[in-house]
Amino acid sequence: MDIPGERRLAAAVVMDEQGRVLLVRRSERERFLPRVWGVPCGKLEAGESPEDGALRELKEETGLLGEVVRRIGESSFVSEYRGHEVKNWQDNFLVRPLTRHVVLPEPDQDYEWLPTDRLSSVEIDDYNRDVVSQALAVLTRTSS
Repeated sequence: MDIPGERRLAAAVVMDEQGRVLLVRRSERERFLPRVWGVPCGKLEAGESPEDGALRELKEETGLLGEVVRRIGESSFVSEYRGHEVKNWQDNFLVRPLTRHVVLPEPDQDYEWLPTDRLSSVEIDDYNRDVVSQALAVLTRTSS
C-alpha cells in the first residue's frame, strides 16, 4: 500500500554457508546513498508481501535467487522525495542464496561476500550496518 508520506520496503541480508554476508556497492548515479555499500533492499510493489519483495529486490539487484530463512526485524528512516519528507518502514529478512552467480545492473557497482569480522572494511552506512546486526543478533540467539 502506498500512502502519501509513507513507504514500505524490504531488505535481504544474504548469508552463505560460510557465514559471509553479501554487500553491494550502489552506483554513483543513485540519488540516494551513491557508492555506499549495503544489503539488497527496495520498495514493495502494490500487493506484494515483504518476503516476496525482499526476494524480488535480491533478484533485481544481484541476479541471485534466494530463500527467506526468517524475518529478523524492522527498520525505519526518513528520506526526501520530490521535496516531500517520506517515512520509510522496512522489514528485514535473513536470506539463504540458492544461486551463486552475481550479476549487477550497473557497471560501476561492486559486490563482496564478507566475513562478519570484515564488514568494516567497506564503506557501509550505519543504517545498513544495523540491518546486518539484526541478522547477526538473531543467529547468535538461535545458536545459543
